[in-house]
Amino acid sequence: MSPRPVSTDKQGTTADPNHPLHKLTPEQLEELGREFQAIHDEVYADLGERDAEYIRGLIRFHRRLAAVSRIALLGSGSTIGLVAGTAGLSVAKILENMEIGHNVLHGQWDWMNDPKIHSSTWEWDSASPSSSWKHSHNYVHHTYTNVIGKDKDVGYEIMRVDERQPWKPAYLGQPIYNLLLAALFEWGVAFHDLDLEAMRNGEKPMTQVKEELRGIVRKAMRQVVKDYIAFPLLSGRNWRRTLAANATANVVRNVWAYAIIFCGHFPDQAYTFTEEEAADESMGAWYVRQLIGAANIEGGDTFHLMSGNLSFQVEHHLFPDMPSSRYKEIAPRVKDICDRYELPYNTGPFLKQFGSVQRSLLRLAFPGGFQKRKPGPYVAPEPPASATETNPLRRAFPQVV
Repeated sequence: MSPRPVSTDKQGTTADPNHPLHKLTPEQLEELGREFQAIHDEVYADLGERDAEYIRGLIRFHRRLAAVSRIALLGSGSTIGLVAGTAGLSVAKILENMEIGHNVLHGQWDWMNDPKIHSSTWEWDSASPSSSWKHSHNYVHHTYTNVIGKDKDVGYEIMRVDERQPWKPAYLGQPIYNLLLAALFEWGVAFHDLDLEAMRNGEKPMTQVKEELRGIVRKAMRQVVKDYIAFPLLSGRNWRRTLAANATANVVRNVWAYAIIFCGHFPDQAYTFTEEEAADESMGAWYVRQLIGAANIEGGDTFHLMSGNLSFQVEHHLFPDMPSSRYKEIAPRVKDICDRYELPYNTGPFLKQFGSVQRSLLRLAFPGGFQKRKPGPYVAPEPPASATETNPLRRAFPQVV
């Protein structure tokens, strides 16, 4: 399709005709919006028992793995028991946080009408209360994705991740903030939910801040008691081992979640937007902004599962309420739309994405900025040589993954 040569932004000034958000005509945007909406509606019309069994089976698997891992930590003073219990608990916490908690709270499984697996009742194993997270993430982030000044996830209010963010001397400490945020990610997200900028600007009343802070403290105390008091005490003389294992599992989960989320939002390929660009946008323009404001991470089935299928971050931002288990299935259709409309389909290997994020965070800690490398239209990669089934979880639990 041929893009129009010139377009204007909401203020009437000439916009970059090569920018994916501006290169399509209103008619093309309308048609693109219909195509994306059709994918969503077709998947929802097809949801059924196999989808329900997927999430129920995964929850059963997670709970069994967590129980076995904690038993290994409680009853064994051996190094093997410690390593196995810590590893198992780390995997269980990642699964619960990424593929279960995040996606249940998105409402991806509300269609089942199961009160035990519903966004209105689920409370996850994280310091952030589900109610606060749903507002800051489901509403604010997914509505104003990558809009500077509106999306508080752009830098999490403590880091500069885009050159258009004004530099401040406090950003010189960004390399340290970055390491601390990775290790303590669940706690950073919990306090990020308070929206400190709105507090400073007087846009959020202190009565609301105090109520939300009480909710965070209540949830944080439950997390601290569970992992750092109750289970260590149950271990008796092995309490130090259990305490260390629980702390290690939480850090592993935090670093993994941080890495996946940052790779999906802040690599070179992802675009950011001004408030003017996102104002009064059509459905098609909203889809384009979600499409180019995110990036995928390439990998196998086990990697996708452990990432909560946020390795399909593009598909997730297009369809945040769609069951994550369907993202791999619809990815070829999304790629086809990108190809036909000459739009980028942002994707890359984990190390490449992670490396570009870390380079940007280090560079943007200092004044000035740099031009990130943006992709052209999507070009399908060659299929990997190891395309055969290698997922051990699928072999052990075929009804789950």
